[in-house]
Amino acid sequence: MALEGPLQYPPELLDTTMDQLRTLITVREEGTALGAARRLGREQSSVQKQLDTMNRTFAALCGEELVLKQGRGRDVLFTATGEALVDLARRTLGDWTDGVHHARRRLGRTLSVGTTRYTLGFLLDAVERLREEYERDGVDLKVTHVRTGDLFDRLRSKELDVVCGSVVVTEGQEREQLAPYEVMEWRRSGLSLLTNLPPERLPGRSFGAGDLPGLPLVISTGGLIGRFLTSWYGPDYRQKLTVAAEIEAAHYGFELLRSGVVSGAMLVTRGIGDAATDGRLPEAAGLRMLDIVGDVGPRTEVLVGVFARRGERDAYGPDHPLNRLWEALSWESERWWLRP
Repeated sequence: MALEGPLQYPPELLDTTMDQLRTLITVREEGTALGAARRLGREQSSVQKQLDTMNRTFAALCGEELVLKQGRGRDVLFTATGEALVDLARRTLGDWTDGVHHARRRLGRTLSVGTTRYTLGFLLDAVERLREEYERDGVDLKVTHVRTGDLFDRLRSKELDVVCGSVVVTEGQEREQLAPYEVMEWRRSGLSLLTNLPPERLPGRSFGAGDLPGLPLVISTGGLIGRFLTSWYGPDYRQKLTVAAEIEAAHYGFELLRSGVVSGAMLVTRGIGDAATDGRLPEAAGLRMLDIVGDVGPRTEVLVGVFARRGERDAYGPDHPLNRLWEALSWESERWWLRP
């Protein structure tokens, strides 16, 4: 009679621990037992003992050891079985981690929130309204900085439960872009220019997107601005524009323009342009703002709001931390974004 259920598992396999799997992965990534020991904060002998144990176990189970020593100072050699077991170990630990996080989310014990720099203040205001409730209920709130370009990736991977930030939506593609997500829309806007060029060189309060090739531009290397330019000019937009400087962070661009090292105009979201004009961005003081008129390509906008995986909030009761945070953010939306 064949055994069924847990009784059918080999005893040697059941003796393998998750800690041993983590050690195996770390040795594969570091190359040596010494490197793994340093990363794990252990003695080399402890790591080597675990390797030796796993070698014996899987040599008996599979007919081949997992790792082979290559001599002093050289990286260990992973066999084909070893490589396969490393992949399996990563999936196993990943599945368990996801399962634990899912259970904690379902029970309201953990809430992971992401925010861009420019929406952090609104999130903090909402969280402040819930602070006592969360502390009373033992909710572990984790707040993470997220780059605009990574917003949806972090939601899809379930690293984050909700994100406050901005995305670019393009006419004809918006429904498909946003279909997987629940969206609390705060505002929509286009782009602006912040410039140190004199009014006689760049007059007026607005500027057509179709005229951008005639300006020396400061542009970010990714994120929202790149998506706008791709929508307007195609993926080879750099060959069609006059790029005076490429930056990764807006503050670096502000410094370039304010210092006079670069004379030109920096593309920013209208929200950042408004903040600079209102004096809420001291680092951009002295720069003039012009609104960009999107007169080329499909209509493209910045959508600022709150995003969560579609259907997830519906699976929880109204007292779940995610739904309580959503409600608080909705209140902040009415308070700040929709005021006349």
